[in-house]
Amino acid sequence: MQEAQVIRSLCALAHEARLRIFRALVVAGPEGLIPSALAEQLGIAPNALSFHLKELTHAELVSQERQGRNVLYRAAFPVMNRLLAYLTENCCQGAACPQDAAALCKC
Repeated sequence: MQEAQVIRSLCALAHEARLRIFRALVVAGPEGLIPSALAEQLGIAPNALSFHLKELTHAELVSQERQGRNVLYRAAFPVMNRLLAYLTENCCQGAACPQDAAALCKC
């Protein structure tokens, strides 16, 4: 993952509403959610939700697919995984981290 994409992704997630939206889409999994369901679940006004979804889509953290009248939003898991890999690439002083590194790593 290139540094510019990492910065775009982190900037998009550095807002409380966008982070909540992204996490809700991660929980929803591949089925995704339509905006009305997201707005109701998170208590976000539809116009604000639209703005935040646009920002997440621009950062390529969220994909959208038109289904009839609705637009279905999904977390972009490959991008999320590349971001996590980039952030942890040199963890544990460059040594390979064990599977449960979060529990074991003291850094």
